[in-house]
Amino acid sequence: MKRAFIPPADTLIAFECSARHGSFTRAAKELHLTQGAISKQVRQLEDRLGVELFRRVRQRIVLTDAGRLYLHDIRGAMEALTNATRQVMSYAGSEDVLNLAVLPTFGTRWLAPRLSRFLRVYPNAGLNLSVRLQPFDFEDEPFDGAIHHGDPVWAGAIAEPLFPEEVIAVASPVFRDRHDIRTPADLIRVPRLQLATRPLAWRQWFDLAGVSTEVAFQGARFEQFVMISEAAIHNVGAALMPRFFIQDELASGRLVQLFDISLSQATAYHFVYPENRTLRPVVTAFRTWLMDEARQVLADEDEVLPG
Repeated sequence: MKRAFIPPADTLIAFECSARHGSFTRAAKELHLTQGAISKQVRQLEDRLGVELFRRVRQRIVLTDAGRLYLHDIRGAMEALTNATRQVMSYAGSEDVLNLAVLPTFGTRWLAPRLSRFLRVYPNAGLNLSVRLQPFDFEDEPFDGAIHHGDPVWAGAIAEPLFPEEVIAVASPVFRDRHDIRTPADLIRVPRLQLATRPLAWRQWFDLAGVSTEVAFQGARFEQFVMISEAAIHNVGAALMPRFFIQDELASGRLVQLFDISLSQATAYHFVYPENRTLRPVVTAFRTWLMDEARQVLADEDEVLPG
């Protein structure tokens, strides 16, 4: 790294704050400095770079083209530095901080409500959860583990299966009655909600139900299951949802299973962790707890199977 090219941090902070406010005065107020100090720091940065970052127009400052480009390029680096600082501060001298990458709906609807159980087992653990939708390199990301859905293939990592999905067709009782849904074929003529990352799901469900249709791919598209479930609850359409994501909605009657047809996915959820790294005690404890919770999911699903 050519550190000679990195300006002093205080000049970068003064520049970014001034650009955000469009004013040295307001930047000075935010940073608890004088207007003169902010102006001096920005001038020092301009002298170091050899370019003018602001045009001084009476009592106003306006970014130059070079200033706009520089602001765009450094803002991401400054945010990354801020996030890294917050991350390391979260350790607060403890080695029991667990950094996890999770899928958004899994983290929101399944994992988060259960975390108090883990904290009862491991009360000193600190938790940092971030969303990641795709596999990543554990060497480049500060995670101890991740929740992954799909095939158990993750370069440089071990993927241990948690549980498969049982996907069912659901709707609100109001939607079901309004559209007089009585047979699987009735779902051809009603609005259906689609998950963008699983475009084949409705086609597979109709095939399993023995229904032939050319319109299985039609319907409003959503990025996450949590959005689909809310839309279904509010009568937007019929949805295909993993049963374990909507246990509360089914129990309360906000959603109802439309037919006794379950689409079992070949893929499953996995807990993934780096294969070349010794697991810290907090990670080992979380893995053990997570596997126990996953076994309970399978046991609960066995209880609701017919027969």
